[in-house]
Amino acid sequence: MKTEQIALSPLAPGANLSLTVHRFGEAGARPRVYIQAALHADEIPGMIAAHHVRERLLALEAEGKIKGEIILVPSANPIGLSQRMLGTPVGRFDFSNGMNFNRGYPYLVPKVAERVAGRLADDGAANVRTIREALVAELDATPVNNPAEVLKKTLLRLAIEADIVLDLHCDSEAVMHFYTHTRSADEFAPLCALLGVRAILLAEESGDDPFDEACSRPWAELADRFPDRPIPFGCHSTTVEFRGEGDVNHDYACADAKALIDYLTLRGVIAGEAPKVPAALCKPTPLAASVPVVAPASGIVVFQVQPGAEVKAGDVIAEIVDPLSGKVAQAKAGCDGVMFARILGRFAGEGQRLAKIAGTIASRTGKLLGA
Repeated sequence: MKTEQIALSPLAPGANLSLTVHRFGEAGARPRVYIQAALHADEIPGMIAAHHVRERLLALEAEGKIKGEIILVPSANPIGLSQRMLGTPVGRFDFSNGMNFNRGYPYLVPKVAERVAGRLADDGAANVRTIREALVAELDATPVNNPAEVLKKTLLRLAIEADIVLDLHCDSEAVMHFYTHTRSADEFAPLCALLGVRAILLAEESGDDPFDEACSRPWAELADRFPDRPIPFGCHSTTVEFRGEGDVNHDYACADAKALIDYLTLRGVIAGEAPKVPAALCKPTPLAASVPVVAPASGIVVFQVQPGAEVKAGDVIAEIVDPLSGKVAQAKAGCDGVMFARILGRFAGEGQRLAKIAGTIASRTGKLLGA
């Protein structure tokens, strides 16, 4: 393992931050895999899984079994990790401007299309190399104006040439679930089965330019812009949600790390016998069919359904109790599907999102992700 420290913009004079990056295998080897954890710095389940991944990779590297290159960033957001409000960690939003650390990544496609126009050939592998060079050049030319933008550019620069990108997150209270590009569903099907994923949410574009889409969307959109040239999907990227914020223990993390290593073995990144892939626990569904459950009134939230439950439209997901009048309102499911996540807090304001249901009928448009 080679470890490097990448200096980031200081938050203030003398307040210096750096990003720790571990590299396994031979630099430049393929397949190249990029794994990062805790881009939302208060989401720790992915971080503990990354710890166990690192331990496994150290052993595998000592045995000479890493065939590709693996880049691991075990804590991807030192800015967010340093933020606390009255003792509570706040790693999802940048204190300086309120921006989500997993939104607003550079959208490179228009300028990259200009760079590769007239340079693409009839050789798909050659086109992948050309596009990767253009992506790097365009990203390097992208200006940044604050420490958070420097962090985002640094992370994307590490990931943008990878064949596979795994961004490890978690929800509030949830079962294992998964976001990826529609055209990456088949690529990640074995990983979803190995992890025991309960909801696989697909989109061509979810809105707000999250990290995983900054890596994957260019390949789909450039293939559509140049249909007369072979352009393989050069980067399959996903956001993996490792259950809920409180699900931090070695049992989960060891099992999750094993699943990730098994997937990398299947994909030829790690040498070894291909593991048996279990039956999938769910089928992919459109992210546009994921329907939020909202509070119809303000009050105490008493959930009636556990994460992972199959629900029907009209089922009561939570009761909302007015502590002053005693009135009880009901928050109901708007569709059939799996309720895969819910909030941690137990008091909500009217209109607040309480839970998410992975439905099957795409009905939403616009920005499909939460704040």
